[in-house]
Order: sequence, then C-alpha cells, then structure tokens
Amino acid sequence: MAQRIQVVLIDDIDGSEASETIVFALEGKEYSIDLNAKHANQLRDAFAPFVQHASPRKRRATAAAAKSGPAPAEIRAWAQEMGHEVPARGRIPAHVREAYEAAH
Repeated sequence: MAQRIQVVLIDDIDGSEASETIVFALEGKEYSIDLNAKHANQLRDAFAPFVQHASPRKRRATAAAAKSGPAPAEIRAWAQEMGHEVPARGRIPAHVREAYEAAH
C-alpha cells in the first residue's frame, strides 16, 4: 500500500498556508518562523535597512555532527500508523523514538 505524507506549513502570523520557513538570529538567539510570501517579504523589507549596514559574521566551528538516523517525518508517519500520539512539529517523544527503533 502506497502512502503519501504531506506536511503543510502554517503561517505563524495569520494562520494561512505558509510558503517557507525563515531562520534568523538576533542578539545571539536563533529563531525560525513559517511565513507566507507576503509576510516573508515584509520581514525581509523590515530587516533590509539594518542588513545593508551590518557585517556578516564568520560561522563558528560546530560540534561533531549528531548521529544520523531516520527522518522525523518518517518516525511521525510510523507512530501515527501505530496509534501513538505525536506532535505535528517539534521534538518527538523519547518513548515514540525508542518504539520506532525497536520496530526497525
């Protein structure tokens, strides 16, 4: 049986369908926000005068990459199929991840 899982982004401002996720940082904190095209352009326009005068920063060395594993969407799909409750976004509960790993 074939399945297709579709993730639909919801605009964090007005609840409409979002077209992209924008990641930005301010004062050392990184943020992400899902926005439709109109709101994404508004955000870029608001930042533009400041970005124009800002200096790009070099990336710091990152820690060793975390072990790779199954994609969260794959785990969510399996969990829902098995009757587990999982959030549509965010961290997958440890007991669900452990159950997935035990089954695979």
